[in-house]
Amino acid sequence: MNTPPAAETTAIPSWTTGAVTVHRIDEVLLPPATGRWLLPDATTDLVGQQDWLHPDFADQEGVLRIDSHSFALTVGGLRILVDTGIGNGKERANPAWHHLRTDFLERLTAAGFPPDSVDLVILTHLHADHVGWNTRKVNGEWVPTFPHARYLTSRLEREFWATYDMEEARRQMFRDSVIPVEKAGLLDLVDIPAEGAEVAPGLRLLPTPGHTPGHIAVELTSQGETALITGDCIHHPVQLAHPAIGACVDIDPEQSEASRRKLLDSLADTDTLVLGTHFAPPTAGRVITYENAYRLAPVPAAPQTVAPRP
Repeated sequence: MNTPPAAETTAIPSWTTGAVTVHRIDEVLLPPATGRWLLPDATTDLVGQQDWLHPDFADQEGVLRIDSHSFALTVGGLRILVDTGIGNGKERANPAWHHLRTDFLERLTAAGFPPDSVDLVILTHLHADHVGWNTRKVNGEWVPTFPHARYLTSRLEREFWATYDMEEARRQMFRDSVIPVEKAGLLDLVDIPAEGAEVAPGLRLLPTPGHTPGHIAVELTSQGETALITGDCIHHPVQLAHPAIGACVDIDPEQSEASRRKLLDSLADTDTLVLGTHFAPPTAGRVITYENAYRLAPVPAAPQTVAPRP
């Protein structure tokens, strides 16, 4: 008699804010060249001056570590995913994103969020590494990965790209990861006032424009505790020490810096847990004032839940 193989397991890092558990759903650690391209002003010398970045967020040579992941949580009975990463099998100009084959959906399912169970997908903005798992290919067609979910993004964000003179790579991204969701009637556009917009109990979208015009961060409040998911308002913890450092793909660099400084000022020396959308593990921490700017005091994930792989 053959004995079936033991089930594979997946470790799911998580943090707790009040009554809510936030799970990090890993996709891929991006190659070392990513940091040099994305944050060109974060030179190795400058990074090397911030000892607190080592060893988690940069190596001893000053090379940044940048991650791609999503966050999954349940709020008010809604099963929510914040951003959807790069996706599998997508045609992308960036070779690090091209035709990936990751186990993202298996990890999401292992965390207790199988695709059919997701109620709400929040997109901080419409860049290729945040919308990729919006869809997956079925019988040669790109279809919504989360067929029972509403997909939310800022109205300003979608309207900006609707009139933008896109290069072919970006048009391809919209064709395979945004337009199929729209055609399925699943994309909802939300007006985000200055004070933010609550989309579920204790879950608020905050305007953080600059990286893109309609970029949003996501704030979670539960039982008097608060967490904030950065999106790309902050790509890497080095920007806490040097908020003037922007991304090469910021649409409005001055506005991006202003949003980053305003956000960091509001977070500094509070108990708010900051969850970086591209921060390498340990991913989360609290912002503290440091040498006329800020640094991140890491908060490690809870002992990792090991769930059976489907």
